[in-house]
This record gives sequence, structure tokens and C-alpha cells, in this order.
Amino acid sequence: MGHETGQTSGKRQDWRSAWIAVRERMRRELGDPVFEAWIGPLSLESADHDELKIGAAKPFVRNWVANHYVPRIERAFRAEGTDPASISIVVAAPSLGGGVARITPADSASISYLPPRVAAPEPEETAKGLWTRMLHPQQTFDSFIPGPANEFGHGAAKSFAEGAQSDVPLLYIHGGFGLGKTHLLNAAALEFRKRGKRTLFLRAEDFMRHFLGALYRKDTLAFKEDLRTAEVLIIDDLQHICRSTATASEFLYTVNAFADLRRRVVIAADRAPTALEGLGADVKSRLAGGLCIALDKPDRETRLAIVKARATEFCRHKPEVVLPEAVLERIADLDDASPRDLIGVFTKLATYADLTKKPVTLETAEEAVGLRSSPGAKTSIEDIQKKTAEFYKLDVKDFHSPQRARRVARPRQVAMYLSRKLTTRSLPEIGRRFGGRDHTTVLHACRRIEALVLEDPLFRQEVDFLSQMLQRRGEL
Repeated sequence: MGHETGQTSGKRQDWRSAWIAVRERMRRELGDPVFEAWIGPLSLESADHDELKIGAAKPFVRNWVANHYVPRIERAFRAEGTDPASISIVVAAPSLGGGVARITPADSASISYLPPRVAAPEPEETAKGLWTRMLHPQQTFDSFIPGPANEFGHGAAKSFAEGAQSDVPLLYIHGGFGLGKTHLLNAAALEFRKRGKRTLFLRAEDFMRHFLGALYRKDTLAFKEDLRTAEVLIIDDLQHICRSTATASEFLYTVNAFADLRRRVVIAADRAPTALEGLGADVKSRLAGGLCIALDKPDRETRLAIVKARATEFCRHKPEVVLPEAVLERIADLDDASPRDLIGVFTKLATYADLTKKPVTLETAEEAVGLRSSPGAKTSIEDIQKKTAEFYKLDVKDFHSPQRARRVARPRQVAMYLSRKLTTRSLPEIGRRFGGRDHTTVLHACRRIEALVLEDPLFRQEVDFLSQMLQRRGEL
């Protein structure tokens, strides 16, 4: 039964107690917020023959834990003096307090990550941690909707993965958030693997985390050897690697090594190589020497094709949910929207229709997602900056300055918050409009204002007043 703990060579191992100890160790390591979000809801489903099944209530949680926390779970077990033969992350019925629950039929969607124990020991974290990323089977080149703003990137990534441009070892794709960079990288990884290429797909943060871990363990050679067993290296969100000089240097050595071995590298970032902060001229030169392609926001025809493709896919699972053509056209009218934005708006409307069982009209669309009835009426970042500056008796140029005095910093945060709330501009773009600030600064500002709105009723009235005034202005 699922409630029984495993046995090892005649010696009974108390996996229930080990799991409790592992959870407490991970709470200390990760902190309460992260622990409660991802590790707390997990349950030990079974431990037959030292093969552990750890259950998550939803596929999304299972996938996230599998991609981000399996190596840490394994290390925690070993730190507590136990050594599981394998660990599987499974979808199972929710249970209380990380206990041991009976596995349900939903376990057919289980994912195994740690290989069975063999006689020869494997390398520690690098062998297991670097290669755990799961590819999205639906994010293929065929499912990507090309248009004037992205067809060059789509075609280049496809031919690169198929083996063309053999004299170009590096493909660099850049553009704002939600424009399809990760989709193209995932599609390339699928194509490379279909052609038998050993393909390693990492986020820049994964590369940095594993390299710094190897530095801490004084085991960088094992990291390098494992990394360079790949025939293709794919790295997403490269802008995040710029926070560490040592990591950036190791990244350059890796790219050079792949080039020397005539292996392929595919990279995505939110900006061009020359605009990456914290990277030396040598790294920027190496990146710029590859095939660099920019993705831009789609035109209306492409936006409509994206929405219709999403509607077709949604109807495969929910055939009773059909959004009228006029509603799809209205979503496509959001001319500043990225593909991710469009899919988000569609998903909201489709979910609204599914839950309420009501037909979706233009009127219900307005109510459900707050779409304006007039496509041409918009609130711009410039409007927000001007009105916010007037309200707080400041000059607009104060928002672009490096001043950190409270009388300037708080109104600037309010303007950033309203820019995110009332426009479809991305975080990096909002940051650029506020004196070239980083997108993390904008995100921090938004979270700070959201917290203050909850804490301070008077401050909430100020923000609501500005928001209502700007919305009325956009509707005139």
C-alpha cells in the first residue's frame, strides 16, 4: 500500500521521518514564503524499495518542482543521512501537512528524475541538475505564428536547428518579454533532439546557480566537463547572467569552447548584445559575432492569427466554449500587446465563458477583462507621468533623474505602478521611460505600491483618484 515505507536490503528505512526532516531543512534553506509556495504542499506518496514518489496536487506544481527543486530535495535527503534510489515527482490527490497519501490514478502523469542507483556512482549535482529541464511538446516551429515582426527569427531558428548555416555556430535572439523567444528556443531544442543531438537547455539563472555551486564545492572541473558533453547549448534570459563577473567569464569560456568544437549555441535575451549590462567587451563581441535577430511586437494580422490559433487549441479541450469572431477581432485590436498578452486576454475570456456558461459578447468582454470599447483611446506613459507629476507638485524630468529622495521616489513608484496597470507596455519598456531603469526596479515599485495601497487607506485614495482621472482622460 502507498502508506508503507520502503526497505533497503533487509533494513527498513523510515522514509516518513526522513521526509519530515527534509521538509524542515528546506524550510530553513528556502525561507517560509518559497517553502510554503512549492515544498509545503508536497506529500510523500510512497517509498517502495527506496524509490520515492513525492506528490503534487496539480501538474503545474509538479512540473515547477521537478524543474527547480529536485536536486535540492535529493541533497536534503542525503544531508539527513538517507539516500533514495530514485525520486519521482507525481500528480496525486492533495494531502495534509506533507504526510503520506495513497497514490491516485492521476499518477499516470508522473515524471521520474533521479535514475535508478547503479554500481558506479554518478557525479553529484551537475549530472542531475543541469539536465532536468522538461521541453514543452506543443511549443514547436509549426505552432509558432510567424509574421513580419518575427518571421526572420522563426525561419533562422528553424534552419539553424535543421543544420543549415553550419559556418555560424551561434544564434542570438532578442526582444521584449512575451514575444516568443522561449517558444523558439523550445522548438529548436525539440528539433535538435529529434535529430539525435545531445541538447542542453538552461536558463541563465540555472547556469549561474550551478556554476557558483561548483565554485563553492571547489568542483568547477566537473561542472565544465558535464556542461561540455552537450552537442548543443541553449540558454534563455541571458540578461540575468550579467550579475556575476565570474559567471560571465565562465559563460564566455563555454561559448568559445563550443565554437572551437564546432558545436551550436542558441541564446535568447531581452536586449541586443551591446545593451547587456555588466558584460565585458569580449563577451559582447562574441555574442554580436553570431547571427543576431530581433523579435518585435506583431502586427494586427499576426495578432489575429495568434488569437485564432489559441481559440482552436482551447476548443479541442473545451468544444462548448466558442468566442465570437467579433470578440477575437477585438482582442487583436490591442496593438501594443505581445503574443503572451493576447493569449492572456483570450484565456481570461474563455475561462469566464467556461465558468459562467454565458455567451461572450463584446459587452461581456469589456466587463471580464476591462477592454476599452474604443480601440483608439489609450492612456500613455507620458500622460501618466505628467498627471502624477502635477498631482505631487513635481517636474516630469524628476521621474527620469537618479534622485532617491522620498518626495521623488514614491511618486515615481506610483507612476510606474499606474503605467503597468493602465498600459500594455512591458516592464523593461516602462523602465526605459523612467530614466533607463531596470525592469526589476519597476517590478519592485509595483509590489511596493500594491502593499501600501492595502496598508494605508489615504494613500489608496490618492492612487485610485489618479487611476480614475487617467482612465476618464483615455475615454474622452
